[in-house]
Amino acid sequence: MPKVTFNNKDKSFFNTLKSSVDQYFATHNIKRTGNWALYSKTAILAPLAILIYAFLLFLSMPVIVSIALCCILGFVLASIGFNVMHDACHGSYSSKGWVNETMALSSNLLGGNTYIWKFKHNIVHHTYTNIDGVDDDIALSPLMRQCETQKWLPPHRFQHYYGFVLYAFTSLAWFFVMDFTKYFNQKVHTTPMTKMDTKEHVIFWLSKFLYAALFVVIPILQLGWLPWMFGFIALNLTLGLTLAVVFQLAHVVEDTDFVHADQVEPMKIENEWAIHQVRTTANFAPRNKFISWYVGGLNYQVEHHLFPRISHIHYPAINRIVKQTCAQFNIAYNEFPTMQQAIASHYRMIRELGKKPA
Repeated sequence: MPKVTFNNKDKSFFNTLKSSVDQYFATHNIKRTGNWALYSKTAILAPLAILIYAFLLFLSMPVIVSIALCCILGFVLASIGFNVMHDACHGSYSSKGWVNETMALSSNLLGGNTYIWKFKHNIVHHTYTNIDGVDDDIALSPLMRQCETQKWLPPHRFQHYYGFVLYAFTSLAWFFVMDFTKYFNQKVHTTPMTKMDTKEHVIFWLSKFLYAALFVVIPILQLGWLPWMFGFIALNLTLGLTLAVVFQLAHVVEDTDFVHADQVEPMKIENEWAIHQVRTTANFAPRNKFISWYVGGLNYQVEHHLFPRISHIHYPAINRIVKQTCAQFNIAYNEFPTMQQAIASHYRMIRELGKKPA
């Protein structure tokens, strides 16, 4: 792993920001973790997913309706990932550790693995955001070129066309390829993982078999091979595209910074870690209440990267504090008023990166 450090000797920006955020929670006498607003989402999304799954297995319906329901199930599972799994994996779903650990296992029901995801996301991505050579989230090369320091290949000229198609295969790749690659290599991109204990090995294999039973074996036995195949593909393409687009809009858009990690020499980022997070991250559609509800506050990515252990339900409130502090320290704050504008920015960026460098 390339040694990357930040200039944290003078953390004046983050210290000022943290003090203001701490004061907000103290003044309002509220916990930083989830509350009824988050738990009500769980009470809606989890039963809805189970209900749709049961309908698909046991009710006879036209093919087009079944496909549509599979797509809806994909959207619901994505929202469970955004709201329940994501907060729980960061320890912000509840103030009780065992609740967080239990809810974090919803990642396994989506086809992933909580242990690997926590290491990949919480540790690698949140520490080394947009650092090429370390951050696994921008390591799609050679399929896609996501920053200027990545090697250009002729197929990249068309990546703004095939990119979104590629994103749709995210969840299929997650279950069938990426988790197993990380598990057997015991490495996330260039970073060796912390050693998994026996319990985590058992959970990994049991959850993979459980996912295969729920989403492959039982549907095939109940519905037949062909209906299962079309339904499974529809569900996962919807799930994969939704997950990928939301996370791409957080970092791979215009005006966000990228850094290249030297694979030989240790490097030091000029800024403190918190400033690096602001400059490598972007928000989108912050005033759209439906999007904020559906994506679990992940449209407030700047706030999330600065305070990952604060539940997303508090992000709209601390958004104003973060903006004011950024203005105070003359730090550019990246935000797109609508999701459409963020998608357009991402499209323009990958189109430009697809052009052959001069």
